[in-house]
Amino acid sequence: MIEPSEPWRDMLLHAWHILPVALLFALPVAVAGGLVLYVLRRRSLATTLTVLVLIPVLSTLTGVLGVSGFMFTPAMTTMVLVCLLVGLVTVPAAIVLGRTIARRTVWEREARERERTAEAARRDLVAWISHDLRSPLAGIRAMAEALADGIVSDQREVAGYAQRISGESERLSGMVTDLFELSRITAGALRLSMSAVPLRDVVSDAVATQAPIARRKQVCVRAESDSWPVVFGSDPELARIVQNLVSNAIRHTPPDGTVSVQVAVEGGDALLAVDDGCGGIPDDELARVFDVAFRGTAARTPDPSGAAGAGLGLAITKGLVEAHHGRIGVRNHGAGCRFEVRLPLAAH
Repeated sequence: MIEPSEPWRDMLLHAWHILPVALLFALPVAVAGGLVLYVLRRRSLATTLTVLVLIPVLSTLTGVLGVSGFMFTPAMTTMVLVCLLVGLVTVPAAIVLGRTIARRTVWEREARERERTAEAARRDLVAWISHDLRSPLAGIRAMAEALADGIVSDQREVAGYAQRISGESERLSGMVTDLFELSRITAGALRLSMSAVPLRDVVSDAVATQAPIARRKQVCVRAESDSWPVVFGSDPELARIVQNLVSNAIRHTPPDGTVSVQVAVEGGDALLAVDDGCGGIPDDELARVFDVAFRGTAARTPDPSGAAGAGLGLAITKGLVEAHHGRIGVRNHGAGCRFEVRLPLAAH
């Protein structure tokens, strides 16, 4: 035993003699703890921290017992008791801290993954929009130069060029509007004025708005429901949801086809289903339908007019539905596919 009254030189000499014995007993425990950590390397962080706390406590206890020759003197008994009390305090703390750190680590990993996904989506969107804006701009520029240079002088040709320039300008305006709407949704800047909204009014207005386009394509659009529910939402955004779905259905339905809008109540939600005659979506593309700039493949009947969609409508629709705490999905159904939107009912 080292006495407190001993000079420092004697204390160091005693410590030098004790060190090999302490290492002889403590080192195997530390090595065994390292092996246990290796075996548990794929387990939870809380388990790893618990083992890390136990290793020094058990190593200290074993070293003290070895140095004392396993002679339980009052001082030795006190030391063992202190080690046990330290273990009782530190092990639960390690478990709690391990779980907290694990949750934070998982959250940070998911946040980084979301950031990488968002950054990749932004790069894809910039590349896509650069390509899609270039085409109508090039057409407008070419037609404007032709008019300015007098290449086109016939009155009917000039009127046709002006009409096409106007059409391309409207297309660009629609794309810019969609981009602004999508940016508000993705940035979390969308603010909804929520109230009780009758779905009958929303659906009838959307069908009436899309009626001229449907007539030009010779597509029949009908809306039906046994009961028209009232939902809790924002009127303009709900109208945009229905208009986007109906417009998309008309675009991909061949002439003489039918677009059906059905409304029902399922549980505590209002169900809005839009059926088209697109011919179906390949199973491997169903999960990508709501991605930005996704237009599908030739499996869906193309628009004979050439007025292809910008690829933002369904992405915006999904964002608006989720902003209403609703759900949207798509599946193949009959001669086409069915888009289903579930929205919370308004409280009575």
